[in-house]
Amino acid sequence: MSSTIIVGGGVIGLLTACELQRAGEQVTVIDRQQLGRESSWAGGGILSPLYPWRYPDAVTRLAALSQQLYPQWIETMQTRSGLDGEYLAGGMLVLGDYEQENAADWVARHGVDAHQVEAGEIAEIAPELSPGLDQGWWFPQIHRVRNPRLVALIRGYLETTNVKLVEHEPISEIDFSDGRVNALCSARQSYQADRYVIAGGAWSNDILKPTGLDIGVKPVKGQMILLHGEPGLISRIILSEDRYIIPRKDGRILVGSTTEDSGFDKSTSAQVREELLDYAARTAPALARLPLEEHWAGLRPGTADGIPRIGAHPRLDNLFISSGHYRNGLVMAAASARLLREIMLDQPLSLDAQDYKPCDSVHS
Repeated sequence: MSSTIIVGGGVIGLLTACELQRAGEQVTVIDRQQLGRESSWAGGGILSPLYPWRYPDAVTRLAALSQQLYPQWIETMQTRSGLDGEYLAGGMLVLGDYEQENAADWVARHGVDAHQVEAGEIAEIAPELSPGLDQGWWFPQIHRVRNPRLVALIRGYLETTNVKLVEHEPISEIDFSDGRVNALCSARQSYQADRYVIAGGAWSNDILKPTGLDIGVKPVKGQMILLHGEPGLISRIILSEDRYIIPRKDGRILVGSTTEDSGFDKSTSAQVREELLDYAARTAPALARLPLEEHWAGLRPGTADGIPRIGAHPRLDNLFISSGHYRNGLVMAAASARLLREIMLDQPLSLDAQDYKPCDSVHS
C-alpha cells in the first residue's frame, strides 16, 4: 500500500482523501488549524458556479461532473456516519437581464436545465420576493449544502476509515532534492510519504513558493451575514446584484457576499454589514424584520482566470496540487478530487487534465 499526505483539510483536501482512500491509498490529512475552518466553512454552499455563464468552460466541466458525483458521495457518507450535510434541492433563481452576457447561448451550448423567466413565473417560484422583478433565469436542479455540516459529514465519514487526520499542525518546510519531496516538516516533526498533495486553499502559494513555483493563488475576502428566520420564509437560492440569499433547513438565511482584495485580513466592516442587510430587505421584504445572528468573512483561493490548479508539480514528481477554486470550491470539489486521484494513480481521466495543469504564473 502506498501512502499520501494531504496538506489542507478543507473540502478539497478531505474529498481528495476520500477518493484516495477508496482507491487503496494510506492517507494522512494535515491542517494548520481545525479541519474545514477556512473557506469551506465560510461560504454559501451553492452547488453551482454563481452566474455560471461568466466562467471558462473548464470550470463548467468540473462543476457538471461534481453535480453528478455528489448524490452518491452524500448518500454513502450519510449512511456511514449518521450525519446530515443538509444536501437540499430547491433550485436557483438568478434575477436580472443577462442578454448581453450570452446566458442563453451558454445554457444551450452546455445543455443545462434552465430557462428564462418573467414576472409571473418569478412570483410563482419565489412569492416572497419584492414585486417588480420581471427578468431572470431559473435553474430548477441546483442543490445546496450547509458548509459546516458538510465538513462535519465528510470528517465523520473519514473517521470510519483508516485515514489519519492531523489538526493544528502548520507545515513550515518542504524538504526536497533531486526532483522529489523527501518530507514535509512542521515545528514539531517530519512527515514522510510516497506522494504529497498541497490543497491549502488561499495559503497554497505560500506553501509552494520554497519549491520555486508560483501558481498565482491569492486570498480574496468575502463577507457574509446570517439572519435568524423560520423555515419556509425563503425557499430558493436567490442571486442578483452580485449578491445571494440562501435558505438553511432550520430557517436561517445566509446573505452574501463581497469580493475584496485585502490579503489575509479577515476583519468585517459595519458598512458591508449594512449593505448586505439593505440588499436582503430590498430583495425579500420579510427579511427586514429578522435579527442578525452572525457576520463573518472568509478567504477564497483566487486565481486570475478562475480555473483551479489540479495536477502534478512541474518539477517535483511526487508532489501534487489542488488549489485555486476561488468562489466555486464546493461545487468543484468532488470532481477535483476525482481528477486528482486519477492523475496521481495514472488512471483513465474523467476530464482533460491539461485544462487545470499547475504551472508557474510568473515564469511560464
